[in-house]
Amino acid sequence: MKAGIVGLPNVGKSTLFNCLSNAKAQSANFPFCTIEPNIGVVNVPDPRLEKLESLVNPERVMPATVEIVDIAGLVKGASKGEGLGNQFLANIRETDAILHVLRCFDNENIIHVDGNVNPIRDKETIDMELQLKDLETVDKKLDKVKRAAKTGNKEAQKEEAVLLKLKAGLEAGTSVRALEFSEDDYNDFVNPAQLITDKPVMYVCNVDEGSATTGNAYVDKVLEAVKDENAEVLVLAVGTEADINELDDYEERKMFLQDIGLAEAGSAKLIRSAYKLLNQQTYFTAGVKEVRAWTIDVGSTAPQAAGVIHTDFEKGFIRAEVIAYDDFVSHGNEAKVKEAGKMRVEGKNYTVKDGDVMHFLFNV
Repeated sequence: MKAGIVGLPNVGKSTLFNCLSNAKAQSANFPFCTIEPNIGVVNVPDPRLEKLESLVNPERVMPATVEIVDIAGLVKGASKGEGLGNQFLANIRETDAILHVLRCFDNENIIHVDGNVNPIRDKETIDMELQLKDLETVDKKLDKVKRAAKTGNKEAQKEEAVLLKLKAGLEAGTSVRALEFSEDDYNDFVNPAQLITDKPVMYVCNVDEGSATTGNAYVDKVLEAVKDENAEVLVLAVGTEADINELDDYEERKMFLQDIGLAEAGSAKLIRSAYKLLNQQTYFTAGVKEVRAWTIDVGSTAPQAAGVIHTDFEKGFIRAEVIAYDDFVSHGNEAKVKEAGKMRVEGKNYTVKDGDVMHFLFNV
């Protein structure tokens, strides 16, 4: 699962990517510095994993990861191929969620492609380009479906009605994620179309250091503009995060964060939020060889969770031994959890909960 970082040129996308991945994507004060999408596999910070490590004392620890893609800056006209538009839009289509970076700071030394700072205008520019691309996709589908609908094909008629609703919404400047459809219509017709503006989005307000904890007037405008979008807004001083990232010493990082009033790096919060945005959750395996966080979709069953370790585990699934994370921590180890009768045996229909500590029995 990938989350793509998008935004206009020079809003801090590559700097943010560097913070998240510790990769050093080229970042410079001019547009189109990033052309190929940079991809970073980022560890998901999880205090629960550290706690399990302290209790089990394993040989190694493996955190959950999320893939972050740094996509070059979009510009007005991208949907018609302006700038490097077609390539960028194709890169966004391949991601599962969007991290939309908005510039919410003043700095005369950093060029803005439109001449002045206005995060709402910037948001609308990107939204419009993505909506226009989706409209192109919907129009192409409509051309095919209309012919079948005219012959009396009931399924084609249903699809035509959904596509017309999508077309009307996009033409009115509404992203697909803000339109309402029945579950069947969404699953049958909207989801398979893989429309860009249907992807979940999080707005990252890139602020100056002084606004890192409280936000600013630009952030207030963004919050007001997206209030009906069911989207998360995260405030992040990307330049400051980059400075923190340069410090190798953990204690120095901690002191830097305390000085600006933050309990943890904003980048850690963003990674966790991206993980959630991708509809992912974590279960753990905890043994002396390894304590590991495994990534599954929210709503996964025990056999599906087992299949993440190995397909044979899913095929030959017999049962799962499950300990709630809080029970593991309060009793201190697996043996004491068993003594207290807090280990459960679950079958094929069990829906895994975030934080479950699991052991699978299987037979192939």
